[in-house]
Amino acid sequence: MTAARPAPDLTCYLVTDEDLCASAGRSVLDTVVSAVDGGATCVQLRAKTTDGGPFLDQVVEVARAVGDRVPIIVNDRVDVFLAARALGAPVAGVHVGQSDLPAPVVRRLIGDDAYLGVSVGTDDEALAARREGAADHVGLSVLRSTTTKTDTPDVLGYDGCERLAALAGLPSCAIGGVGAADVAPLAAAGVDGAAIVSAICCAPDPAAACAQVVAAWRQARA
Repeated sequence: MTAARPAPDLTCYLVTDEDLCASAGRSVLDTVVSAVDGGATCVQLRAKTTDGGPFLDQVVEVARAVGDRVPIIVNDRVDVFLAARALGAPVAGVHVGQSDLPAPVVRRLIGDDAYLGVSVGTDDEALAARREGAADHVGLSVLRSTTTKTDTPDVLGYDGCERLAALAGLPSCAIGGVGAADVAPLAAAGVDGAAIVSAICCAPDPAAACAQVVAAWRQARA
């Protein structure tokens, strides 16, 4: 059954990449603060190759800076999420992929008050997310191929995003090379938000990049 719990606002969902932020001359923290100032509605901290300790430090630092303004979601690392909460940091949830811990298990670990997002890239995965009832939202992966998302099934395109969003029956955001120009087609496809990595992390001005995405959603929904 579909989870009867609220999802975060997925309109402009920043997913961080430390190397991309560094390539633009900024830290993850500086990028996140600028993005939130520009209207980012949710932030997922992702650090695939970082050890638990340094990643925990980053999560706590970012959550204490902006966690009272937007939900801070931890990618993959349930242990880091729990540790951050134990330290009193305002982290809001976890996002897991298909090769991570099963969503129903993660839900039991993080509790019903935390957000749980799940990546889906096939019809079966979308249907499983709906059936399990553990996730409150899904990430549709991927809209198009990118260098930051290499462990994904086939490219979905707009039609594939529309199909998976309908099958999952949950609030959804598309990821994979997403930018402001994709907002109108995604909205027409019934998708609820844009999960963005490069177009924000590499932007000269993350605040302006987020403001453009938010404005595009407002126009599409009007």
